Amino acid sequence: MSTAKAQAGFPNDANFDAIAPNAKRLLFAGFMAILAAGVGFSVRGGILQDWGSQFGFTQSDLGLITGGGLTGFGIIIILSALIADKIGYGPLLITAFVMHFLSAVVTLAATPVYNSMKEANPAGAHDTVYWMLYIGMFMFAIGNGLCEAVVNPMVATLFPRKKSHYLNILHAGWPAGLVAGGLASAFMAGKVRWEVQMSLFLIPVLLYGFLCFGQKFPKSEAVRKGVSFAKMLAQFAAPLLLFLLVIHAMLGYVELGTDSWISNITGNIVGSKQNGLFLFVYTSSLMFILRFFAGPIVHRISPLGLLFVGACCGATGLTLLGHADLTKTTIAVIGALTIYGIGKTFLWPTMLAVASERFPAGGAIVIGAMGGIGMLSAGMLGGPGIGYCQDRAASAYLEQKDPAVYDMYKSPEKNQFLFFEQIQGLNGGKVNKIRDIEAKDRTPDETIVHDADLHGGRMALAITAGIPATMAVCYLLLILY
Repeated sequence: MSTAKAQAGFPNDANFDAIAPNAKRLLFAGFMAILAAGVGFSVRGGILQDWGSQFGFTQSDLGLITGGGLTGFGIIIILSALIADKIGYGPLLITAFVMHFLSAVVTLAATPVYNSMKEANPAGAHDTVYWMLYIGMFMFAIGNGLCEAVVNPMVATLFPRKKSHYLNILHAGWPAGLVAGGLASAFMAGKVRWEVQMSLFLIPVLLYGFLCFGQKFPKSEAVRKGVSFAKMLAQFAAPLLLFLLVIHAMLGYVELGTDSWISNITGNIVGSKQNGLFLFVYTSSLMFILRFFAGPIVHRISPLGLLFVGACCGATGLTLLGHADLTKTTIAVIGALTIYGIGKTFLWPTMLAVASERFPAGGAIVIGAMGGIGMLSAGMLGGPGIGYCQDRAASAYLEQKDPAVYDMYKSPEKNQFLFFEQIQGLNGGKVNKIRDIEAKDRTPDETIVHDADLHGGRMALAITAGIPATMAVCYLLLILY
């Protein structure tokens, strides 16, 4: 291929996918960066119960901590996308590397700080550790956001003819990280402290840093074509783009918000934290494999058709998890999770591809806005919202069944989500101890508390199913349009 063709960005050879000789190396670097985010996200989901037990957090507390990570992720994607083309992709990735490392330092310091304070000031120790974990997750999210702001427009630029296909391959790094982190948590749970598990995400961080060293990075299609910054921003005046942003906000809630909780909830359903992690690994493995086949599927049914089918499957899977009598058989859980896993597989990267293809003049800003809105929704609405739904359903169930037992197990603090009423959820430290007791060994009080805990998780998933159902209607409208 000639230099002129490479510089133009759209080579004449239809069989040539990439526009740069180091395209595959940069694709793999982006893959590892997203894998690092997936490892951290997965491990965090697996250690939520440890945090609840060690520090006495409620489900709402844990939802806010996980939400802080996703909120920071979203904010940084949007801000970084505005400056990515001006500063360059290389410096942003170096900054991401530094933030990933510092996040580990802050998060891992939580236990020694708590141990030094808990005897003299238990309430102060609780609050201090809450903010340490929140800030640590926020810093981790900054590193993730910087990576995301770079790798999405970079891959869309490097492979202009097959954006959906290569963006799905890029985002196969996410479920690969979920699998790696989930397996680590499953085998280490109860044997290795959560601090060791949390440190695992630094391995892919070192790998993406090595792969990016000394590389030349491309500029977006918009920059190469001389599109001004003002014209990039003008793309947001298009009603279609605004509609896509609203849909992606719903997607962030249902995919990442649910994934923050899914292993915790399904582990409770099947009666084993480790089995819950294995189920999470199963759905993530399914996603990892399927994302490599996005290209042929899109060729047959179109990106919007793929999105419509995915949203329908997501709504069906969550509904089955929330309403079916799943405690009688693990196979029913696996079936529901399979439908849910297939449904969510292609949604995120295909939405980014649709936005990039429809609004190429938006450059990195359009893709960054899509990713940022999705993460903000997951962090500010998904994680906290699903945690609140669990607390509300569980506490209402227990208070109705036995008010005296509810008074024994309720948290001393109240929680609120958006404009919904304040509630007193169940104390995570007490409830998680019951989860570890065999059903036959539980007292009557412990049994009813466990039933309330289980009911809360299932109802949260059932309510969440309404989001992908709404997305399916939106995709159908776009197909008709």
